[in-house]
Amino acid sequence: MTRRGLGKGLSALISTAEPANEVTSEIPVSLISPNPDQPRREMEEAGLEELAASIREHGILQPVLVEPLVDGRYRLVAGERRWRAAQLAGLETVPAIVRPVTDAERLELALVENVQREDINAVEQALAYQQLMERFGLTQEEVARRVGKSRTAVANTLRLLSLEVEILSAIRSGKITEGHARALLMAPESRRREVFLKTLQRGWSVRETERAARLASREASVPDLDVSRETHSSDPHVQALEDRLRDVLATRVSIRANSGKGTIEIHFYNPEDLTRIVETICGEPAP
Repeated sequence: MTRRGLGKGLSALISTAEPANEVTSEIPVSLISPNPDQPRREMEEAGLEELAASIREHGILQPVLVEPLVDGRYRLVAGERRWRAAQLAGLETVPAIVRPVTDAERLELALVENVQREDINAVEQALAYQQLMERFGLTQEEVARRVGKSRTAVANTLRLLSLEVEILSAIRSGKITEGHARALLMAPESRRREVFLKTLQRGWSVRETERAARLASREASVPDLDVSRETHSSDPHVQALEDRLRDVLATRVSIRANSGKGTIEIHFYNPEDLTRIVETICGEPAP
């Protein structure tokens, strides 16, 4: 049985596809193997159950993408959540587009599908970017273009991989956010774990973790004071601008404004950090 059509999301991933000419076939779920290059390593059980319930009622609205193997089986390229949920729903077949792909295309399609739908955490995203660069010789700019992100966003995500394994595990499990992780990058390596543990114990916000990381770079120990007492602008518009600059530059930014004038203070913590910030602002490599 074949059907015409290509799901909107999948069509956006396959730039060379002609949606009107794609043929969707019903493939037995038992003949499909998972994608070894799947960047998402953890899938919430509750989310899969919800998707399975939706599939039982409405069916699979968007086909998965598979590549043919020599033994008559197929390997998933994109759509693993749908495939797994279809098994939970008790389906014997799933609608699929069959297409030969290269190793690079398989990884890229799996990555882009997940990144566009925000289905993977920041660590998995960073590891996938790193895999694209190392396995296929792509630059950060080329990765950014393929996944529809800015080069700065890709660079900032990759920086997370310099964090300790314990902190990366906390990001994966949702104990801390990507914002907390970026704040921890501001702390000296020798003090980072101390700031991390106090962030968990005290339930610090991103701003509070930033302050603790900054204090750790110049004091003997992270004080037990309430880091939320740090003063900053009470103007919500200025605070929003600070947040935006901090997210873009992945460092602490302070704006002091008075009567329409003021200063912007951008912090860096080593020469490499300064170079990265300058490149981010200028949009080109520093001299």
